[in-house]
Parts: sequence; C-alpha cells; structure tokens
Amino acid sequence: MDIQTWELASYVVTVIGLPLAIFVFFFEQRKERDNEEEEVYQLLSDNYQDFLRVALDNPDLSLFAERPASRLDEEQRERRIIIFNMLVSLFERAYLLLYENDMKPRQARRWRSWEDYMSEWCQRADFCAALPELLRGEDPEFAAYLRKLATDGRR
Repeated sequence: MDIQTWELASYVVTVIGLPLAIFVFFFEQRKERDNEEEEVYQLLSDNYQDFLRVALDNPDLSLFAERPASRLDEEQRERRIIIFNMLVSLFERAYLLLYENDMKPRQARRWRSWEDYMSEWCQRADFCAALPELLRGEDPEFAAYLRKLATDGRR
C-alpha cells in the first residue's frame, strides 16, 4: 500500500470510526447504568416482599386490616413497632437509592411504585401515630418526605 491509501484509511477511521467508537462507548455506559438501576429496584422489591412475609407471619397485629388492631398487649405492640421500623428502614433505603428531584420517565415510574407503598402505609392511623418515633435519626429529607405523605394521606 502506498502513502495515499494509508492517509485515506486514517481519514476514514478519524471521520467514521472514532465517532462511532465514542457513540458505542456512551451507549454501553448508559445500558450498564440502566441495568444497575433495574437491579437496585429489583433488590428493593425483593426486600419489600420479604417484609410482607414478616407482616403475614404476624396476623394478630392486623397489619393489613382496614382498621388497625385497637387492643394489643405489650408484646404485640413491641412486634408492631419492630415491623414498622423494618418498613421505615426499607422506605428510607428506597428513597436514598431511587428518589431524585429530576427523574427520567423510567426512574419516575419506579419511584412512583414506592411512593404508592409509602402512601398506603401513611394512611394507617397506627403507623402515622408511630412516625415521630420511627423517623428519629433517619435522613432528614426522607423524614420530611414521609411526614408530607402522612399529612397528605390524612386529608
């Protein structure tokens, strides 16, 4: 090959190959980031399923009843507060890992499912009554967010 052929090949690589390589690099980075976000969401969802199993294992606490159990003994109240603490911890983890002020549509869709879970629990009188204690020491932004959901849910 002569020098002109090599120059032409280098121009082709520079004009087509380099931009293509940059595009592929950024495309793969974005795909990897999306996969990581999906994995985090799936792990959190699995943790919520585990929480639901714990709640189901304690039917005497009426955690899924429309009205909270009104007469609980000391041991039942303690189990309920432990379960509520588990739930708040899970909600905080979801908030810290998934919530952003400016979310892309896919992120917002994932977050809304968690917001729905939080709103459902914040409509329970016994959960709301325990919130001041449950939110002590939690992330301040998360605590404010959950308090707002609880306030909005009582309207």
